[in-house]
Amino acid sequence: MKILATPLLVALILTASHAEAKQHRSQAARHAFVNAHACPSTGLPKLPCKGYIIDHVTPLCAGGVDHPSNMQWQTIEEAKEKDKAERAMCRHR
Repeated sequence: MKILATPLLVALILTASHAEAKQHRSQAARHAFVNAHACPSTGLPKLPCKGYIIDHVTPLCAGGVDHPSNMQWQTIEEAKEKDKAERAMCRHR
């Protein structure tokens, strides 16, 4: 199911606490994600994954959880663009 960003959802994301952005990133969650979702460039469930990073779909600074269900593979180029937008969003909170 795809969730569309509504004004209410955006407001909730923007009011997430700054402390959540600084939360510890679980290595166990990363490994669980990789085991369930093989690296796109190699097809293997292992790191490193050349040309890709593991991204939080909903950023931690916006209340996203550090859990495999909130992770996706993202190309390095895509990550740079998304990171710019996320930094701006989190800075404005």
